[in-house]
Amino acid sequence: MATAADSGDPLPVESSVWLAARPAAPARRRSEAPSGLDRERITAATVRMLDAEGLARFSMRRLAAGLGVTAMSLYWYVDTKHDLLELALDRALGELALSAGPAPEGWPGRLRALARGYRRLLADHPWVAPLTAAYPNIGPHARAFDAALQRLLDATGLTDPARTGAHLAVSQFLHGCGGTARRAPEGDFCLALDVLIAGIEAKATA
Repeated sequence: MATAADSGDPLPVESSVWLAARPAAPARRRSEAPSGLDRERITAATVRMLDAEGLARFSMRRLAAGLGVTAMSLYWYVDTKHDLLELALDRALGELALSAGPAPEGWPGRLRALARGYRRLLADHPWVAPLTAAYPNIGPHARAFDAALQRLLDATGLTDPARTGAHLAVSQFLHGCGGTARRAPEGDFCLALDVLIAGIEAKATA
């Protein structure tokens, strides 16, 4: 089954699993649901399979086989494969350390730490980068990541429209590095990050 990531077409925001209201199943149907399964277990298994086999080989049938259930059993907990991939994406983003405390180097130090952590995440989970481009990224961990970035930009002293430009520049830099997370040497990445930070500092003091 092709995904939005396969086709290159982003999933519409209104189709996001985070906006879908899941009605409660009738009591009789709940009693028929497969035992030992829940969304958390299914999502964790999805992350493990994507890490091990990649996005191209992922399917609901293969996931179900790994869990020892039928493919139809998974649909008690998610409506579509898209839903499950969105859940897995946000779970992976939850691995980021989003410290809001002070850093010895102020906001530049915190931004460096955030960017390096994001780069490590993309290297550990290569499937995250294409899913980030394909899905709306409005899950709780994605929102927490953006809130952390917004707090960093608050500390720069920039005001609109410069602040908006800085947010776009940092977001594009972090998301764009996904394609080269495994190939670009650490030194090159850090140099590019230093240039980006220097540009924001120059704009803030202008």
